[in-house]
Order: sequence, then C-alpha cells, then structure tokens
Amino acid sequence: QVRLVESGGRLVQPGDSLRLSCVASGGTFSNIASGWFRQAPGMEREFVAAITWSGGVTYYRDSVRGRFTISRDKSKNTVYLQMNSLKPEDTAVYYCAAGRQITTARDYDYWGQGTQVTVSS
Repeated sequence: QVRLVESGGRLVQPGDSLRLSCVASGGTFSNIASGWFRQAPGMEREFVAAITWSGGVTYYRDSVRGRFTISRDKSKNTVYLQMNSLKPEDTAVYYCAAGRQITTARDYDYWGQGTQVTVSS
C-alpha cells in the first residue's frame, strides 16, 4: 500500500517562503509522476505543480509559475514544493499526489492527507 505523507505547512506572512515535503513509502517508486494540489475552504481542489519521475518535465498553474518550484529527491522518495513570495490567496490545504503519468488533472492514483498553509499578516 503506497502511502504519501506531506509536511511543512504552517502560518506565514505575505512575502515569506515555505517548503513542503512529501515522503512516499510502501511501494516501488520508479517511473512515478508526482503532483501538488491545493484546496481552499469552499473551493474545488486545484492543480498546483507536477513533475515527472526523471524531473525533466514540470508543469505549473499560471498563478504560481515563477514563485513555486517542484523538485524531487529519488534517493529519499521525496517530492518538494518550494514556495516563494507567498500571497494570502495561496492559503489552502496542500495535497501531494502520485501516479503513472504526469497530468494537471486529479487523475493520480495515490494521495496524501494534506498539510495546511496559511498566509496572513
């Protein structure tokens, strides 16, 4: 059973930086794409960023491109989301996802439980 565990979410001020981590366990993680999604209260879960297993291809939603960076450390089975210049509208629960194919849709096979990011002064 594949398990994804996110960490790193907390309360920060506008303009601050934060790095989220997602550790995978319980399976074989070769050729697995990973993604980050977020969900604000009363809103649909939305795509944030995704990365292929090789790390050679990345996707970002327009509102975070240039501020967020997705990366992975295969030796640690960990995917990161570096978030810079955070804005109040980035406030949401952030979810890690993994699956066979990189996509901006919610078609991933595995999901974490989420970590709360709050951006407020």
